[in-house]
Amino acid sequence: MQAAIIPILLGIRSFTKFKHISKHKLIPFGFIFLGLASIAEMIDHTQTSWIYVDHSSLFNWLFYSFLSLGLTCLSISVIKNKFIQTTNFCISLCSIISYILFNKTIALLFQIIISIFLIINWQRVFKDWLFILYPIFGIFFTTFFGTNLSISGNQFWHILIGPSGTISVLTFYLVLKRSDKKFT
Repeated sequence: MQAAIIPILLGIRSFTKFKHISKHKLIPFGFIFLGLASIAEMIDHTQTSWIYVDHSSLFNWLFYSFLSLGLTCLSISVIKNKFIQTTNFCISLCSIISYILFNKTIALLFQIIISIFLIINWQRVFKDWLFILYPIFGIFFTTFFGTNLSISGNQFWHILIGPSGTISVLTFYLVLKRSDKKFT
């Protein structure tokens, strides 16, 4: 539940904050989309008795779609270049559409590109050492836990994915809060 509630609460708190960011109005939507991704994932797990099953479904597609939109909103929020903004948004749409047309693996490849854009853009703008926590928890640990879950089937790994993702979401918020002090 924390993986859904915390991003949504951070999104609500962000509506009147971070005005020093060029597209600050996208930030709350980024957090809310990440929370909605977790909700879709939880609903999907109710279909499988809360046991991880590597499958495609409507709610699994919604999970990947909201995740893509959330990361894209956060990435685009700090970009001023219209071409890069458009490219980032198109990659997000490709991720969403490719899940339906092809499979989850192709969608994940687009999400990797989205994450690379996000990391490059946020590090370029914020230059905050704290941001290193996002790739560590949001990419490395969640991938590590998810891979171990898929290989072993041991649900213990599943329990660790949500908190790891939540730490990455908190990292976004903390970097934004710290940047408010740097830019003012």
